[in-house]
Order: sequence, then C-alpha cells, then structure tokens
Amino acid sequence: MPPPRPTPRPASGPASGPAPRLAAAALLREVLAGHGPLDEGAWPALLPADPPGRARALRLARNALRHLGRADAALDPLMARTPPPPLRAILRVAMAEAATGGAPAPAVVDAIVSALKRHPRMNRQAGMANAVLRRALGPEGLARWHEAGPHPLPDWIARRLSVAFGPGIRAAIEAAHERGAPLDLTPRTAGDAAALAAASGAVVLPTGSLRLSAPGQVSALPGHAEGAFWVQAAAAAIPARALAPRPGMRLLDLCAAPGGKTLQLAAAGADVTALDLSPARLARLRENLSRTGLAARIVAADALEWAPETPFDAILLDAPCTATGTIRRHPDLIFHRDESALAPLVALQARLLERAAGWLAPGGRLVYATCSLLPEEGEAQAARATAHHAGLVQEPLDPVALGLPPEAAAPGGALRLRPDMWPAQGGMDGFYIAAFRKDGGPDAGHADFAA
Repeated sequence: MPPPRPTPRPASGPASGPAPRLAAAALLREVLAGHGPLDEGAWPALLPADPPGRARALRLARNALRHLGRADAALDPLMARTPPPPLRAILRVAMAEAATGGAPAPAVVDAIVSALKRHPRMNRQAGMANAVLRRALGPEGLARWHEAGPHPLPDWIARRLSVAFGPGIRAAIEAAHERGAPLDLTPRTAGDAAALAAASGAVVLPTGSLRLSAPGQVSALPGHAEGAFWVQAAAAAIPARALAPRPGMRLLDLCAAPGGKTLQLAAAGADVTALDLSPARLARLRENLSRTGLAARIVAADALEWAPETPFDAILLDAPCTATGTIRRHPDLIFHRDESALAPLVALQARLLERAAGWLAPGGRLVYATCSLLPEEGEAQAARATAHHAGLVQEPLDPVALGLPPEAAAPGGALRLRPDMWPAQGGMDGFYIAAFRKDGGPDAGHADFAA
C-alpha cells in the first residue's frame, strides 16, 4: 500500500476562466514544484466547485503528467526561451489534451486563447499561446511528439528496474505508465460478477475483478447503492485472495485502510480485525462496510505499539511502500517522491513483518504485499523474513490458479506483478505478494500479546 499522503501545501488561489483546463495547469505546477500529490483533497482551492469540473481538471492534469516529455518535445523548439511557469503549464495541459484525442485540437486552442484573453494577469500571452499551440499541433510538432517516446522513470527507479527485470521490461513498464489505468471493481459475491458486468458495461477479468470499459460516475452504476461491489484495482485484490480466507477464520488486515482487502475478507465470512494508523482513512472503510452490509472489527492504532489479545489464524500485511507499482494510476508520484523515502519504508516494512510473524497462531498463514516494483520492498523482505523467523516458511503461490499470467511467478513461490503484464486487458498495477506459514514448533517465533 502507498505511504500516508503528505500534508498538502496551502493552495495559492482559485482558478479562473474555463475552470477545468486552468485548474489542471495550476495542479500541474504544484506537483512539478514538489509541493505534494495530485489529489482532490490536497488542493481544494485550485479545483472547480462542481464535481464534474473537479474530475475533469484532475483527469487533464494526470494526462499532462503522463505525456510531459512528449509535450515538451513538441513545444520547446517553438519558443526562444522558457515561458513563465503559469503559461508553460497551460501549454503542456493543452498540448497533451489535444495530442491524445481528449478534444479536437482547434477547439482546445480556441478555448485556451479565449481563457487567457479574459485572464487579468495573462491576457498579453494569449497571442503567443495561440501561435505556439497551433504550430505544435501541426505536422512537425506532432512528429516530435511521437518521436519523443514515453516519459522516462527517474533514475533511482529506472536503475533498479533495469537490474531486476532488464532494460526491455523497464521500457515496457514506462510505456504502460503512459497508457494509464482503467477503473476496476470487486464484486461482493463472485457469483454476481457476470450480471454486474453486463449491467455496467464492464468485463470480467481472469482474476474475478470487473474492469470498466469507460470512465464514469461509480455511484451511478447498477448495484452501487446495494453494496454489490467496491472500487479496487484488480492487482490490489490478489493479496486477499492469496490468503485464502474461510468462514470463521480469525484474520487481521494489518495497515487496512482504505479497506478493499478488509471487505474481501469479510465477504468470505471471516472474523476480521482491520487495523490502521489513520482514523480518517478508516472512516472510508466504515462507510463501505455500511454500504455493503459487511462487518469487521476496526482498530485505529499504531501497529508498532498495538498488540492482540490472542493470535490470529491468518494475517494480511499490505505494507506502506513507495507505491512505484501504481505510477500508471498516479503519474504524479515520480515528481513528488524521491529515493530518500525508500530506506525508512524498507525499515518499517521489516518491523511490521516482525510484528505480524509474532502474532500468528501455530500453522497460521501470513501474506505480505506491497504495491511496489522495487526488490528492496519485495524479494529482499521475503528473504529476510524467513531468515530471521525460525519456523516461518515461504509457501508457493500459483499465479495461474489466481487468474494471473504464468510470468507472474517469482523466486521462492511469490508473485511479481508488473504494469506491462495483461496488455490486452489494459495492464495491471505492480505488486509483490508472498505467502508464509508458521509451523508449530517451540522456536516458531516470539509472540507479543496484550494482557
């Protein structure tokens, strides 16, 4: 799971003109300046007041981030010097929207020029924007756009992926990031998947998740009010399935928020405790439990200080991580996060694994997962866990049995999911998933239980 979001920087003021496009440009500037993530809750004053406008502004900003290198390749040769940051952001947003077919190029240019003419501080730049955009969206500019290729990963990520998977797969991952991510749903009951798919225009993926063919308002989909599904990326649904929950099992969802995995475990009939540090993030889980009619015991606490009264039959640890497996869904990540975040997260993952292993009953099962592509947060953690915990044995996971491609199999029997997998179905988020069993011997590890 991704680490907690940073505290947002105060917004610099409301957008004006055609709100979604200028709002998208303002969001783009904040992200590229390293001020925080592209998140609806982080920049309320920069977003349009109406929900459709907010959604469109966020969509345009994400599109610009995914195609930033291509946009600059088309725009920069046409300008003698770099324009002021506000104008450059607007040009980037407009270029990305028009070049990717978000709207006809003439309509995008006309709308941007009209907005600039009405802007009290940028009206003198309308002529320049008009000339640059029309040339950039002409044959030569579009040729430079296509030649530029996908936006590269920052070196600290690209270097690790090249070593782990090879330069060819790293390039395929970058291309998958540019394509973006569709919206996936998890049905409350597996038997309802086909009917929900038919009613919502979705397809049923090999893993059992539903994938929407087009973006839309989730709350308006058939079955939403009845709690027949919840939003959850297809790859994010695999760890709970790998845990193989059964009715009556006493399970812990460690680092549970926002709660998709808790809902999966509860839907299987397990006795679930959902633990997370953030009460605010747990509020969303409470809402989804109420909507779906499912039940779980919710605990807001620090897992490094909390302790259970009795051991668990199974534990799911979706640990905080760099979230490098979700860049296709969150293209802002590479602009506001750097290598300095890695070492503290790796240390935290190891401590959480240590705690979780001690809370397992003899014969209990532990699934460790991160939405990361980095070996330090996956393969290295699994190796460390078995080396440091007597009696903790890694168990193989069968990717095909879980609906995944055979190439998802990783050393030690783990799963390594990558964004370039499932190209025909629209790709998947990157994940590392490993399963462990705790034997019943006297040296099976320490336990730390509350009195």
